[in-house]
Amino acid sequence: MTKKVSMTTQIVIAVVLGILLGAVFPAVGQHLKIIGDLFLRLMQMAIPVLILGQIIQAVSSIETKELTSLGGRTIVVFGLSSFLAAVWGILMAIVFKAGAGTDLSAASEVAVEAKEISFTETFLGFVPTNIFDALSSGTIVQIIVFALFFGVALNKFMSTHPESPLGKVIVDFNDVIIMIIRYVMIIAPLGIFALIASTISNLGLDIIGSLLSYLGVYALATVLFLGLWITLISVYVRVSPIRLIKNMKNMSVMALATTSSAITLPTAMEETQTKLGVSQRITNLVLPLGMSLNSNGSAMHMAITVMTISQMYQIDFSLAQIAYVAVAATIISLANAVVPGAGLVSLAIIVPQMGLPIESIAIFAGVEWFVGMLRTILNVNSDVYSAIVVAKSVNEIDYDIFNGRKNA
Repeated sequence: MTKKVSMTTQIVIAVVLGILLGAVFPAVGQHLKIIGDLFLRLMQMAIPVLILGQIIQAVSSIETKELTSLGGRTIVVFGLSSFLAAVWGILMAIVFKAGAGTDLSAASEVAVEAKEISFTETFLGFVPTNIFDALSSGTIVQIIVFALFFGVALNKFMSTHPESPLGKVIVDFNDVIIMIIRYVMIIAPLGIFALIASTISNLGLDIIGSLLSYLGVYALATVLFLGLWITLISVYVRVSPIRLIKNMKNMSVMALATTSSAITLPTAMEETQTKLGVSQRITNLVLPLGMSLNSNGSAMHMAITVMTISQMYQIDFSLAQIAYVAVAATIISLANAVVPGAGLVSLAIIVPQMGLPIESIAIFAGVEWFVGMLRTILNVNSDVYSAIVVAKSVNEIDYDIFNGRKNA
């Protein structure tokens, strides 16, 4: 039986072939841009309803009893850690100037300008005046805010009307939208091939150096942020950082190897109880919930990539715009964990929101597998760290298990 080639492998092959075609036959590569643009449009068309449905489902599925003090603590830890991850990514991109060595300002057919955003407009702009207008214009932040309100209201409604089919309808609707995304991702290798070929035709091979710089900065940002998490856990929970790293070794390796939070989840849940001593109650609440509501890696990925793209296009963001990137990356990370090709889709969501060319995301497809490794280990480990923090706050950590003095 012939083994099916994975989507990741197909994209890597597409990137290599696109680079070769763009470098050797630049005239041909330029004519492929329309295929790449078509792929980007197909990927964008379902994003607003995807975001709306996924967040409504995630919030409405939280059991009412979990929306109490324990649930509140969990959500606060999730929100704060994801926001700080986004801010950290922005700081690393600014300090190390991951995209400063490349000038794409003349590569776009139209002038690229950052959207002017004041602090007042930023925070007022989070709330839609009309959800249908937000959906039609693709204003993702407003869609997310409405979805959060809708999810909370639906949660309350379903608790008093358990016989209502509305919750199931939304789940089925989301499954259909995910199926649409899967169909579109079937042609992702062809779309990425066309985009890379046309990009290399216009820019040459110099762009490869910027990708390596970007990947190095992102890797450093991830390692340092994990170090900050480990330091916090060690001080707050009063445990050995070496022991913490050792007890999380298996789940960390699996996250890196599979680049999938979903595949790693069973191992993470088991070892959070049997090696870290977190109670079953906390583990069963925090880790599955963290799959949708706590994506430190995704938030950092979007933030650092947007800043890198802005540097490539010689755009300086104002403080208000940088704040918008941090907040937008944090809340957009709520919805992309379950999406096939999450890295590409998340960038397709946030990049246009900042007035940057959506075709710029094709540049990063070549390192998506490596980025996926970093994004996943930070997503998985931050979920476990959050569970430890919540467990400590309610005294539900067994230190004998953590220190290996007894079996769970």
